[in-house]
Amino acid sequence: MSKPPRTVEDETAFDRARTGGLTRRSYVRSLTAVAAATTSVAGIGTVSADDDYELVELEAGERRVVEVGDGETLENKLYDQSADGAQTVITAYGSEWTVRNVGVRGENSGDDAQFGVADTGNATSTIENVYLGDGAIDRHRAGLGIWVSPDHNGHIDIERVNIQEMGDNSFYCSAPGSAGGGTVDIDRCYSANSWVAHFRLAEGSVTNSVAVNDENHQDGRGVWAWPSGPVEVRDCHIAMNGRHYSLVAGADGPSRIDVYDTEYDTTYNGGLNEPHGGSVEFHGDNGTDPEDFVPEGCPTSPEGAATGGA
Repeated sequence: MSKPPRTVEDETAFDRARTGGLTRRSYVRSLTAVAAATTSVAGIGTVSADDDYELVELEAGERRVVEVGDGETLENKLYDQSADGAQTVITAYGSEWTVRNVGVRGENSGDDAQFGVADTGNATSTIENVYLGDGAIDRHRAGLGIWVSPDHNGHIDIERVNIQEMGDNSFYCSAPGSAGGGTVDIDRCYSANSWVAHFRLAEGSVTNSVAVNDENHQDGRGVWAWPSGPVEVRDCHIAMNGRHYSLVAGADGPSRIDVYDTEYDTTYNGGLNEPHGGSVEFHGDNGTDPEDFVPEGCPTSPEGAATGGA
């Protein structure tokens, strides 16, 4: 049986300390220290797997940081971090960048996120067709899917991304909210068995997406809206199976979730939590019979992501 979830107060205290001092440099644990393992988009230095994508195989103990900058595109890559202690960290930081058709094979073996991102030019950047479904090693706070920096002041579209079994959040997009920053829209994404939260954001939307808790790993909230909101949840399935709240609005201050045409689980304390004056508002045709499925077009393997679904 899984451990009882921590309270909102427990986790917001941890995250205030963690987020308040986070910058891109501290997030990747000092790029200078890993400069030898850092690779730009233009010079990956990989082994070609076939005509559809490029395979990047990490050695045991290797920590490779891949940087994506202003206007750059990282696409059709498969990063194999299955060797003991290997880890890939992808940072996309700047304006109008794109990450698409990227698969990561093997568990995340460290405490870092696989992706650390921000659009810092008040523009729009994109993450689409990404697979992080192999999860992380089984340790508290080990592994995080996508982390959005407090520096984010534009907009990020996250589409068709599969993240599973992280010891931290799957989609950790709430940090810009406390800094009055940018927005994030999440569409046709899948998250399963990650701790803290599956979809965590301060302003934006979660649409056509699925969050699942079962007995396979750890249990997080379905959607967690942080200040100042609002967060729109539309056409989603939030299958918590009685293991955590489906919808939480509020953290260290109030937030709001507007729910439309969504199926959510109510078996854990009614499925809703509204701490610090937050509110969950229902509109349209909602129900309490969620299903577990991967949304159409969302990749189900690292190879499938790297080929763009070919």
